[in-house]
Amino acid sequence: MGITVRRAHLSDIPELARVLGIAFSDDPLIEWLIRDDATRARRTSILFAAQARHHFIPLGGVEVACNDADSIVGAALWAPPGHWQVDDSASMRQLPSLARAFRLRLPLAARMAERMMLAHPRESHWYLGVIGTLPGVRGRGYGQALLRSRLDRCDAEGLPAYLESSKPSNVSYYQRFGFEVTGTLDATNGGPPLWPMWRAAR
Repeated sequence: MGITVRRAHLSDIPELARVLGIAFSDDPLIEWLIRDDATRARRTSILFAAQARHHFIPLGGVEVACNDADSIVGAALWAPPGHWQVDDSASMRQLPSLARAFRLRLPLAARMAERMMLAHPRESHWYLGVIGTLPGVRGRGYGQALLRSRLDRCDAEGLPAYLESSKPSNVSYYQRFGFEVTGTLDATNGGPPLWPMWRAAR
């Protein structure tokens, strides 16, 4: 089985967003924000499509993992050093999609994003905003290939990396790649917690 990791293009957005929507449909944070099981994957894909189109892809920070049939089965959204914070114009372009995704819980999502921003490290780093694979390919190396691709670049550039894990079961997975938990973040004001993780360059 061959695994190909490549840079994503604008034409990949519908498929990579669909994949991430499915991948995050059982995520505690997404379940808290989007309560309806029947529409969660579709609405989550709207969120990730907007983030990819208006922030991550223009910065060159999106990679996809493809299988032997050249189908996208995983994706990672990274922001390069100095660009983890979404600027005002990009935020405004995302807003209609965020409203479709979160509906009446949009204010909660906005407050959560603000708390995450306040806790975000200011030191120069690569920021892994999102990574996910289809459930059917988990354990086959696609997530590892996505992580290794960008972490190799981090090491080559002598830069650290940062993420927030929304699943406690994923913390040990990221630790295998050198990430260390720096605390617990209550970005939801009593809802599901986040585990900020930092990885020094190697």
